[in-house]
Amino acid sequence: MTNTVIQATNLSKAYRLGVVNNSFPTLRDALASGARRILHRKPDLGRRNGGDDQFWALRNVSFEVRAGEVLALIGPNGAGKSTILKILAKIVEPTSGRATIRGRLGALLEVGTGFHAELTGRENIFLNGAILGMRRAEIRSKLDEIVDFSGVEPFLDTPVKRYSSGMYLRLAFAIAAHVDPDILVIDEILAVGDAAFQKKCIAKAESVAETGRTVLIASHQMSVLQRLCNRAILIDRGTILADGPTSDLVRNYLQTQEAHASTDLSTRTTRTGRGRLRVVGIEVFNKKGPLASGQPAVFRLQVDGPREAAQCLVTIIDDLGDPVTSFDTLEHSLHDRQGDVYTVDVKSLMLRPGRYRIDVALVADDRVVEDHVETAAVFDVMPGLLDDRPVTAQPGFGSVSFPHRWVVRR
Repeated sequence: MTNTVIQATNLSKAYRLGVVNNSFPTLRDALASGARRILHRKPDLGRRNGGDDQFWALRNVSFEVRAGEVLALIGPNGAGKSTILKILAKIVEPTSGRATIRGRLGALLEVGTGFHAELTGRENIFLNGAILGMRRAEIRSKLDEIVDFSGVEPFLDTPVKRYSSGMYLRLAFAIAAHVDPDILVIDEILAVGDAAFQKKCIAKAESVAETGRTVLIASHQMSVLQRLCNRAILIDRGTILADGPTSDLVRNYLQTQEAHASTDLSTRTTRTGRGRLRVVGIEVFNKKGPLASGQPAVFRLQVDGPREAAQCLVTIIDDLGDPVTSFDTLEHSLHDRQGDVYTVDVKSLMLRPGRYRIDVALVADDRVVEDHVETAAVFDVMPGLLDDRPVTAQPGFGSVSFPHRWVVRR
């Protein structure tokens, strides 16, 4: 159809397991890679496509997007959302199938995608703009706007290899959003950065959509997707499960995630990470009675694997799929992190009554994720007292209740 701006037809993408992707290998890397192939050469067992050494990130994915649609890609980590967006942005080639794009596409995927580390922020603006099809004069006319949005002006002439991840992020989004794209593609950008920057990102995505242009967003923040997107595609294990109204698919996805939590965590296969360390059990309880607002709570995690230092991150998610708060061993100066039981003691649980789920991650000292499980556990909070005041569920007014008192004077 004439108003179709994205046409994906039978997209499939396979990755060879154990193959390191290095776009700019050094001579040393090339020699080392050759030596590895010689030392670890295996006999030809007649493996063909789909053999044990391949991982299919996508399998026969087809969909179309019309001009002006704001489309959400929903699914767990490893579902294939990022792979679809990278194919659309022409960062990776599909193993089979075809993606047709009509119009200029601006993409913000991984932090720093398309940046050259040795170039300054200013030079990367011109480089990325040129890659996206902008003339130099056009880039120059938008330079002040891009710099102002990104907030990196003091470091504009500093090589981006010295930028923090937050600075990378802000500059990358500013470039992608200000090239006047016909199609704007965003991958998990709304989950990173401070609240003020997230607000700017959402406002920019809304303004792009309001002008009749097309937006594709992959995110785990369900309330944001429901606010921005009129349509969603639900993806899992490289295939499309459903395509329809965003609110319906968000409800479907959250129910599926909650069902996963009923499975024994030690046997769960819906997880990502290197796997040397794994979370095999989670308990949430109150030693003195029911789990209720204002009462003490204990979060206890059982870890299986070698006893070595690891960062543990626990995120509490509300019933809309939005993060409420998190516990991080690094933030709380836990120096002795060698053990198989991680415990968080909360003196007074400030969550409002309702159902919550837990996402958990273990990160090794080499910064590699060992284990990441979405909806590792589900728990319910009952009504209680906080500073002798009753705490009740108030849908639409937040998930947290703070101790407070009112003072009114005349």
